[in-house]
Amino acid sequence: MPMLDSPITAPADLRRDLAIASVRSTIVDVPTVRRHKLSSLSVTAQSYVIVEVKLANGVTGIGEAATLGGPRWSEESVESIKANIDTYLTPAIAGLPADRFELIGIQLDAAAKRNTAAKSAIETALMDAVGKTLGIPAALLLGGVVRDRVPVLWTLASGDPVQEVEEAERKIAARLHNTFKVKIGAEAPATDLARLRHLAMALEGRATLIVDANQAWDETTALRCLPVLAELGVTLVEQPVPAWDLDGLARLRRRSSVPLMADECVFSAHDMLAVAQRGVADVVSLKLVKHGGLLNTRKVAAVAEAAGIGLYGGCLLESSIGASAHLQAFAGLRSLAWGCEHFGPQILTDDLVTEPLRFEDFHIHLPSGPGIGVTLDQDKLRRYARA
Repeated sequence: MPMLDSPITAPADLRRDLAIASVRSTIVDVPTVRRHKLSSLSVTAQSYVIVEVKLANGVTGIGEAATLGGPRWSEESVESIKANIDTYLTPAIAGLPADRFELIGIQLDAAAKRNTAAKSAIETALMDAVGKTLGIPAALLLGGVVRDRVPVLWTLASGDPVQEVEEAERKIAARLHNTFKVKIGAEAPATDLARLRHLAMALEGRATLIVDANQAWDETTALRCLPVLAELGVTLVEQPVPAWDLDGLARLRRRSSVPLMADECVFSAHDMLAVAQRGVADVVSLKLVKHGGLLNTRKVAAVAEAAGIGLYGGCLLESSIGASAHLQAFAGLRSLAWGCEHFGPQILTDDLVTEPLRFEDFHIHLPSGPGIGVTLDQDKLRRYARA
């Protein structure tokens, strides 16, 4: 690895301008328009850690770490994210040039194991600040843009099939979404299948359904339910069994006519390699909070592409800040055949940016500004900041 004073580095004055001067983290809680119910939890407000990194040149970049209902989806909570950013991660990178993304990643990994959401928020803020300094989108720092919009789905997760049909009808009529992911696993399989049958019949011919069990089933239950899902026209099933059960998921894949998607079992590129080698999944869900940032997300995607595994843009109900960061990573992927689910800004009662992302004709559009393309609304940050 070249030393910091290698002749191939940027001029010294630019390095000084890009030095990380300060890192600020703020916990915010933003109400959602309805209850969002998963197999193991439900939320009526979404919590984030907003990270602001200020460079020596005065430019500030922003990033976001999202969780769901505390440390139940992964080991991180907004409280732990903020504590680890303030206590361990910030001191590890203070004063480094912000454009040394890989070097900073090494320093962050040395300072704390995993903590992928915290690291992702920092890297996003760095790329935002560097992009703003250079006047270019963060996507260009990752290799350029292949697409400027991505098909985007909506998640149905209230558990009430009548309400969910009405919700889906509104999204279709507004030309916002015509693919819907249904969260299941909180109820008995028979109840979930009856709910799915209701949705499939009501939306037949006008919408596509996929399903996410969030690890709620065991292999036997999944084996019994997958043929019913196929009969209902479900096109993709996400993480039906626990993340540890790679062998069970591989066996299910061999017997299922519906493609299976890996989510919680793929955090790192090493996880992705294991999934590929064992024939575990047809598709993988990419999330910055899992992979530890934009660069690592692209690394996971590269392993999946090499194995012929399809790519899907997953989310954790990010605001426009987190969604924009994902779009920067997704924009340069050669293929994103399964679209994405970055509907998060629409499920919030309020957004955290001055100009929300554009949802139109069943797509979410890549913002055109420098960095990650959105601007933090400081008034809203103060309004929703946790005391």
